[in-house]
Amino acid sequence: MNIRVNEKALHISSPFTAFTLRDEMKKDADIVILNGFVIKTDNELSEGDNVVLIKRGEVPKREEMEALMMSRHTVGVHERVKKTTVAIAGLGGLGSNIAVSLARIGVGRLILIDFDVVEPSNLNRQHYMIPHIGMNKTEALKSQLQDINPFTEVITHDVYLTSENVMKFIKDADIAVEAFDGADSKAMIVSSWRVNCPDKPIVAASGVAGFQSSNLIETRMLMKNTYVVGDLKSAAQIGQGLMAPRVAVAAGHQANMVLQLIMQGEDVKENTYG
Repeated sequence: MNIRVNEKALHISSPFTAFTLRDEMKKDADIVILNGFVIKTDNELSEGDNVVLIKRGEVPKREEMEALMMSRHTVGVHERVKKTTVAIAGLGGLGSNIAVSLARIGVGRLILIDFDVVEPSNLNRQHYMIPHIGMNKTEALKSQLQDINPFTEVITHDVYLTSENVMKFIKDADIAVEAFDGADSKAMIVSSWRVNCPDKPIVAASGVAGFQSSNLIETRMLMKNTYVVGDLKSAAQIGQGLMAPRVAVAAGHQANMVLQLIMQGEDVKENTYG
């Protein structure tokens, strides 16, 4: 019977149980994860099972680190996300939080694009901290992502995107993410992507300001390969700012839509988005 233990292929006899495997391979392991789930009682192993053995507090070797980081994934996810390139245009409240989620799930390559620096007013919703103030957002975010998941390749571009240059920086991505603030910039990147990459998906956002119910934020397919997250009406304006909870909810929708597209492609069914 062929299984994987801490992401290494292993052939064992059958029948065999998870706890027996632990006792033979890593007796001091106090966490046993079977196919993405921490088990408290013993389970008989089957062909193709994925077992991860962890000792609490132990810092693993680099060659084991990625497997242990992804040990709680749903089976089959990591093999596919690792091969994917995602471009994120805009690294503010949406983009910075989306990038963190995608790095945590192990997306193989992230292309991060923003021309701005971190300012104090960004800290109310964006994934930056006081020591990052004054740094380019690309640099500040890349340093965080490398601490979160050093196995994700991060490519950065400190550039202001326009209709003339946008495709130069995002064309190599499998999936594009629009995470700008301004309506004109949002429309520019979506239209540019649809014209130049009609067979590849883009995930955009519209209507995430304020503190109205998070249940109003939805993911919709506007047309083939074009998805938009938000309530489509709550724009940032005088008296209605951008707040961390609602922005984070929308960022989570966008990141999850990316994951759904990686795993299911065009087989994602209507009304199951985000």
